[in-house]
Amino acid sequence: MNTSKVISNLLNGMVHSISKVVPVSIQHSNPSVLTVPYKQDQIAVLIGMTGELKGNILIDGDKQHFSSLGESMYGMYLEDDMLISFIGEVGNMIAGNLTTYISSEGVEMDITPPSVMTGETTMHNFKQAIHLPFEAAGIGHFSILVSIQQ
Repeated sequence: MNTSKVISNLLNGMVHSISKVVPVSIQHSNPSVLTVPYKQDQIAVLIGMTGELKGNILIDGDKQHFSSLGESMYGMYLEDDMLISFIGEVGNMIAGNLTTYISSEGVEMDITPPSVMTGETTMHNFKQAIHLPFEAAGIGHFSILVSIQQ
């Protein structure tokens, strides 16, 4: 597996997946490669990657932004348990689209069920991760982090 090709496919897949799931215009910042622990502040969903490509997908944002995303997708403001459930599901949809994209590029990958994390959390124990901040028009800022285990 050519590492630069895998990273390129992951970046393209991340942009593709976000655009497929989020129903508003998306503007992404330049991606970066992280080699230090990643700190999330409010709420995030973590999904494991299995198969040829092993690692994790983390989608991070503010509660308010996730709730606004839910409102844009389902027409109602989400909070409490409904918000937690929605965040897990939107993470599942984005990760599922990423899996389909990566698989179409010839890399076998599957995902684990989502885990929603609230509060301040720091993600450790990854060699490198691709970080892609993005803004959903009229909704807010989010980050997607794909860590790769080698």
